[in-house]
Amino acid sequence: MKHYDVIIVGGGINGCGLIRDLALNGAKTLLIDKGDFSSQTSQGSSKMLHGGIRYLENLDFGLVKEALEEKNLWLRLTPHLCFEREFYLPLYRYSKHTPLMLQCGLFLYDFLSHFQNKPHDWLGPEAALKRMPSLDPRGLRGAGKYFDGIVDDAKLALECLYDALIEETSEALSYHEVIKTDKIQSGYEVVIKDSFSGKTFSVSCNFLVFTTGPFTDTLLPKLNIPWTPQLVPSKGIHLWLKPGSIKTDGSIVLTTKDNRVVFVIPQRDAILVGTTETPVREEIFNIQAHDEEIIYLLKILQQYFPDAQIKEDSIISTFAGVRPLAKEESSTQSLGKVSRHHKIYRPTSHSYVMIGGKYTTFRRMTQELAQEIVPRLGLRYRPNLTLNPLRQHSLMPTFGEKPKLTLSLVKKIIQSEKVKTLDDLIKRRLSIIESTDQAHQIMGIPLEEIKSLF
Repeated sequence: MKHYDVIIVGGGINGCGLIRDLALNGAKTLLIDKGDFSSQTSQGSSKMLHGGIRYLENLDFGLVKEALEEKNLWLRLTPHLCFEREFYLPLYRYSKHTPLMLQCGLFLYDFLSHFQNKPHDWLGPEAALKRMPSLDPRGLRGAGKYFDGIVDDAKLALECLYDALIEETSEALSYHEVIKTDKIQSGYEVVIKDSFSGKTFSVSCNFLVFTTGPFTDTLLPKLNIPWTPQLVPSKGIHLWLKPGSIKTDGSIVLTTKDNRVVFVIPQRDAILVGTTETPVREEIFNIQAHDEEIIYLLKILQQYFPDAQIKEDSIISTFAGVRPLAKEESSTQSLGKVSRHHKIYRPTSHSYVMIGGKYTTFRRMTQELAQEIVPRLGLRYRPNLTLNPLRQHSLMPTFGEKPKLTLSLVKKIIQSEKVKTLDDLIKRRLSIIESTDQAHQIMGIPLEEIKSLF
């Protein structure tokens, strides 16, 4: 039976970040995911690296400061995956904040970034409409301008994994499911099932770690891990709109009348709109956007951009994700007010569980766990290793100039980037936002030729 120092279950941003940290520090580690790496919550975000300007309202200054520091770190380390751009926050007569309150908040946001953000600004109504021509001018008082990061969320997780796999001590299995765990004297024996062949095999480890996000509460009891439900899962959906659907020079932050925040972010030759925050009442694996959720976002867009004629035929595609928010003492809080802080649990002497947190702060979250596990393995933990740039980049960049897609390049991507299915290739390695049926028109290669490579 093969033995590992650590087995990580869950290959989203936290699992990929953790295996990288452990591998860089010499721990023999296996990462397992039921589907493709970064195919669930970690590809369902608003594609932002940000401090969370709205969390200033909750007086969550520590979290905002940490997230801003991490945002600016990844902007430096991975400029091929993320970039800084301006965000406009329009203010109307019915808005709950005054221009002075907003400007104070924007100053505090820059202050918490150690002034590493590009400086904020305030635009009067006329200047705001020049930058956002589609915006409804009625009752507009002006707009705040600040800066945050845009990111390919799936690829950042994948490149953290690729960086880990450069180390001989790390391995990763996608489309494999943990179906049983048994506590043994020195750790755990884990039974794993190959999702394609149906075959099972066993491995053992000193420490078993779950970074399974919104699946944690249902998975752990099945595996006989002592666990009381700790999550408040929140569903969020997004729309990809056709380019030009909304005329704007930058991203827009809409604070709706029902006190939700909706982002409008031009990127990838399209416009990303989201998100919603609703309780989860459905199967969450490969969760989808529903008609009523799509209509909700369209109504908000029609309210703020009445002349843009945004309709269902403006939509290129949709996606959804589930935030694994950690429970707090108050059960009456709205989902938007639930803290984005993470929590780490130790159900047994040889197991750990991480839940909650923000995508942007994943490195700090996983570092907290790695610096506890590594010394328990008799190794020296070196905290600065994760500050180094990622060493293996995706062959197809998301932003900037892209190489011509050829069958030989597709074959190389499949061989070197842990690709198992056509969906893995299209959505997460090529970062194509259109549906699979439409993707072949963009790729310029017949789908049948690509399918023959699998």
